[in-house]
Amino acid sequence: MRAAALLALVACACAPKEPPAAAEMTLDCALPFEALKAKVLAQTLTPAPKDPTQPYRFYSSEDARTSYLITEPEAPAHPAVMMQQARSGKVTTTGCRYGGAGAYDQLFNYLDGLKTWRRS
Repeated sequence: MRAAALLALVACACAPKEPPAAAEMTLDCALPFEALKAKVLAQTLTPAPKDPTQPYRFYSSEDARTSYLITEPEAPAHPAVMMQQARSGKVTTTGCRYGGAGAYDQLFNYLDGLKTWRRS
């Protein structure tokens, strides 16, 4: 029994360690738009396919728990960066507005509403 426990302990010590969790990024709205955009895109993200009818780009983290929306110049809410994070069964939407409040609020409410959307 003691030998089996010792063997298990040695096996665990040799097992590969879990990589440390990536530090969560927060949106720093004090940064200029281009600097925040560059900071977001410096992460390892997967871009969603570009929809030519939408003036936004979407990106997701490798674990799919964080998504970003970055406006393009033709977007009514441009410039803006938004982030959605899924944690503990809840989705939180945050963002940084650099342009007009009305268009930004509309876009924010649209994105925030997506968290409750379900396929029928």
